[in-house]
Amino acid sequence: MSRLPWDMSGRVVVISGGNAGIGLGFARGIARAGGDLVIWGRRQDRNEEAARELAEFGGRIFTQEVDVADEARVVEAFAEATAQMGRVDGAIANAGLMKNQGCFTNMTGEAWHDLLSVNQHGAFYLAREAARHMRTRAEAGDPGGSILFCASLSAVTGSIGMQHYNASKGAMAALARGIAVDMGKYGIRANTVCPGYTESETVKDQGPDSPLGSQVRERCPIPRFGNPSDFEGIGVYFMSDASRYHTGDLVRVDGGWMANAGKLNTSAERRA
Repeated sequence: MSRLPWDMSGRVVVISGGNAGIGLGFARGIARAGGDLVIWGRRQDRNEEAARELAEFGGRIFTQEVDVADEARVVEAFAEATAQMGRVDGAIANAGLMKNQGCFTNMTGEAWHDLLSVNQHGAFYLAREAARHMRTRAEAGDPGGSILFCASLSAVTGSIGMQHYNASKGAMAALARGIAVDMGKYGIRANTVCPGYTESETVKDQGPDSPLGSQVRERCPIPRFGNPSDFEGIGVYFMSDASRYHTGDLVRVDGGWMANAGKLNTSAERRA
């Protein structure tokens, strides 16, 4: 019997930063769909905690302590993951930092390079190793694979004091397009997802009376913060055959924030 498009059984996905937040949301969705997972994170204790949760869905889970800013470690870890799991069908470059420097003129070279070393360079290292493996499989008669970059609305908007973050997330989207054009002949797809305001260790909903909390409730058509579970479906979509003809794209998962362009016309009062 042919498999359903979203069936992840027998598929292996590597997720950087997969032990918490949106990364763990991606992982939960893939695990629920029957997939096997390789979880990368800098803290092995958190990797193992995530693995215990994900293992309840019945798939294989392999964890590795990886700092994606370390190119040699990424190359080594990807080879270890392939040897352990037998193959890799998908990779999600999710690991990232978010820091505010207050103002662009305060931005130091060190702050710039430190953030890009994770967000931009780390994403490149993982994507490249995944593409190398997938191309080798394709040349052996087993084409296909999917690479997903987890960027941000900051890829397409500006931010005060966070130009390094803007640059890194915009670079992810550009990299995805380049990979899509170059690697499509091997059946390799590459896309970018841009989350809106989503609760995580760095973004907190402090209630309707807080500056950000009130802004989200007044201006977002779906008047709440996102949460990691909102990314389970999009992760399965891009890692499965459901997206087999979808590449080079940027998809926003933001509750309609960008569609509303930051206007106040979706407030509860206007809906009444």
